[in-house]
Amino acid sequence: MDTSDPLKDNIIILFDGVCNLCNGFVQFVIRRDPDAVFRFASLQSDVGRKYLILHKLDPDALHSVIVIARGTLYQRSDAVLQIAKALPGFWSWLGVFNIVPRFIRDTIYNWVASSRYRWFGRRAECMLPDPSLKLRFLS
Repeated sequence: MDTSDPLKDNIIILFDGVCNLCNGFVQFVIRRDPDAVFRFASLQSDVGRKYLILHKLDPDALHSVIVIARGTLYQRSDAVLQIAKALPGFWSWLGVFNIVPRFIRDTIYNWVASSRYRWFGRRAECMLPDPSLKLRFLS
């Protein structure tokens, strides 16, 4: 029996499914991910909540983007940098911002995250993926 993780070669992005900024970011990543490395789940979904609990995070806390890559969970600016590093071409170069101290990166990240609904709005419910992308969304 094969007990290997079928997602081991994928990067999982957990995102706030009602946040317009987060949904736009997911669409941005999808358009720049020709090899379909990324998998997605909203934080509000059952699978998103299970990943949060598995990694000992409060599933009811307001998170914006969480990345799970090779079994490691990344939050805030570290999550965004992990995504950038995994994107092809120019975007991978943004990983150089890892040299900026985390407390500075996270201060900026937290400021944007705390204002995201006010600046970009929110949806009444999580987005439904286009049928052609459905396999990239975890359920």
